[in-house]
Amino acid sequence: MKKLFAVILAMTMILTLAACGSKTGSLHLVSIDDSHINDLIAASPYYAKSVIGKDVYGTESDAQTVAIAAMILVSNDLSEDTVYEITKTIFENASDIKHGKAADLDLGFATSVTSVPFHAGAAKYYAEKGINVDSVAAGSNAASDITFKTGGESGTYYAYGTVLAQYVSNNTGLNITAVTGNGSKANVEDLDAGSAQMVFCQSDVMSYAYSGTNLFESAVGSFSVLGALYMEQVQIATLNDKVQTVADLKGKTVSVGAQGSGVYFNAVDVLGAYGMTLDDIKPVYQSFGDSAESLKDGKIDAAFIVAGAPTNAVSDLAASK
Repeated sequence: MKKLFAVILAMTMILTLAACGSKTGSLHLVSIDDSHINDLIAASPYYAKSVIGKDVYGTESDAQTVAIAAMILVSNDLSEDTVYEITKTIFENASDIKHGKAADLDLGFATSVTSVPFHAGAAKYYAEKGINVDSVAAGSNAASDITFKTGGESGTYYAYGTVLAQYVSNNTGLNITAVTGNGSKANVEDLDAGSAQMVFCQSDVMSYAYSGTNLFESAVGSFSVLGALYMEQVQIATLNDKVQTVADLKGKTVSVGAQGSGVYFNAVDVLGAYGMTLDDIKPVYQSFGDSAESLKDGKIDAAFIVAGAPTNAVSDLAASK
């Protein structure tokens, strides 16, 4: 009887370890191969090839992926002077802004957007620098209190947005408050509803909103561009050593971000490039922080996290293993 019990116990432990195999592995970022990167870029003008170096998170190898621009959008109701002051304060003080992504601030990149017009206040600043952009008329709202919707607490949007809000507030007569957001689509909707006057948004979702495509049933014309700030990478994080390629995600439990978020759109795009849909995986819809916790607990096999690397959620995940 004791021998039978010992056999059953051993088998139970083996099955438990097998079921939770991803829980004990080290962080690995799944790469997208060249041919599929080319397919993604051909299908969408918003993507660009990117590489996350192995030193960023201490992984065994570099990860090849695609990246997309992180934008700041503002309400058209804001006055020209208000947006001019914000734009000028950010782009003329990059060396004083204490966040790694501030090093990416560049006027050429900031003004590279063509699918959505700029706010008149931003356009005025860029014109002073010799760069002319299409713009829309500014509103008359000169309110000094501005709500800046960013992203989840474990993402780059929130970390960088908080630093930017504090810097502008400390160096102007404006009071910008950075608050968490629920993804690019939700941020645009909050901007349109007036619960925020300034938001972070991925460039693809921005264009979808402006043109009324994908999950936007009608065009949203209440916002305009302040500028593009940096490129954010599509990071496919896993602790499961059986997930080495995107194709390996088939049949696995994968976090694809909140429904309607920029992450969600990017996950659908990447899966589609490999001939898969959400029906080919077991999708869960989680924030960056929740995805990292689920990976550590072995509840999911992989997670799409779209943010500027290094991202807090992924860094914490790397440090825990």
